Amino acid sequence: MPVKCCFYRSPTTETMAWSENMDILLTNQAGLDAFRTFLKSEFSEENVEFWLACEDFKKTESAEKIASKAKMIYSEFIEADAPKEINIDFSTRDLISKNIAEPTLKCFDEAQKLIYSLMAKDSFPRFLKSEIYKKLVNSKQVGNHKKWLPFL
Repeated sequence: MPVKCCFYRSPTTETMAWSENMDILLTNQAGLDAFRTFLKSEFSEENVEFWLACEDFKKTESAEKIASKAKMIYSEFIEADAPKEINIDFSTRDLISKNIAEPTLKCFDEAQKLIYSLMAKDSFPRFLKSEIYKKLVNSKQVGNHKKWLPFL
């Protein structure tokens, strides 16, 4: 006879699904908003803003818009003393600086990967342990049943 678990686990809610991986979080508007709020509290919202700008940039079709969007992303996130300067290594920054004169849709790919990795390894786990996320999960709980959250 199978042993029954002593924890009640309700069907996975949208909020709980965010903990599965960062992609689920980033593709859900409410999850993205919550993650942004968390990043703002840590003074690192430029990371998700850069990642989103790159996602939008990769969907650009006209050559004129590619050039203007690339310059905007460069001036906002990449160049030294940019208003929302991201933390990337010198060689990645230097490569982008050299390629910005004739940008392609792939010109920010390496920097975007670095920032995604930084968020996934550093910010995302802290977000899952944050009061912001805990409050969201608790607000979604059904009745008096507690959900089993091994990561909290």
